[in-house]
Amino acid sequence: MMTTNMNTYNPVELMVVLLSREVRDNEISACGALSHIPAAGMLLAKELHARNAELIILNSIFNPFKTSRQFHYLAQRGELGLFFVSGVQIDQYANYNLHQLGPDHAQPDVRFPGGYGGGLIYYAARRSVAFRTEHTKRSFVENVDYISAAGSSPEDTLRLGGPSKVITPKVTFMFNRKTNRLELESIHAGFTLEEIVNNTGFAVSNEHAIQTAEPSELELYTLRNIVRQRMINTNTYAKWAENSLN
Repeated sequence: MMTTNMNTYNPVELMVVLLSREVRDNEISACGALSHIPAAGMLLAKELHARNAELIILNSIFNPFKTSRQFHYLAQRGELGLFFVSGVQIDQYANYNLHQLGPDHAQPDVRFPGGYGGGLIYYAARRSVAFRTEHTKRSFVENVDYISAAGSSPEDTLRLGGPSKVITPKVTFMFNRKTNRLELESIHAGFTLEEIVNNTGFAVSNEHAIQTAEPSELELYTLRNIVRQRMINTNTYAKWAENSLN
């Protein structure tokens, strides 16, 4: 458990709060099916600072579309302000891998289901915030084994948006659009720069990163009471909410 002068919180609750802070009012924000942490983050934002935000949580009661194709069309029209993504691997260029591990693409060591439409959304959403619940050299690598979605594109490629941040249980990375690389934005309470360097598979830049603002009493209260119950009521997220949110 991590501690503030107001309360204690676990790493999942911290990530929910940090993701919620990325949601903006009067904007459409979305996440994929069974994306429990960003789903809770969006609901938390809706309760606190983004009352007029439109939320899309695919395959849930917070989904206005009958088909995923309609959601993809919305993104391609440039109407999707924020999308939350994750990956088995994320590298220094904000490329993420959801497909396979190993150097041989024809005969990978491990193959995963992939991400339906994720590559397209990474190009089309105005901002994408990636998250990973594991911060190790296994998950944050110098170069992903397979690029499921690219963090940047050639100048002659039509791209409406791209990565904005990457949030982990230890840090927040920001994506520098000038260098097309991830830089350390803030370090969460309880961790040191040395720990981050030792657990990241690429060079960590920006040694002057600030400390992440911890969850407030209001954020934790709202998450554990209003958001937790709302997620339990959706059934799809009930077990996760009961076990992950204090």
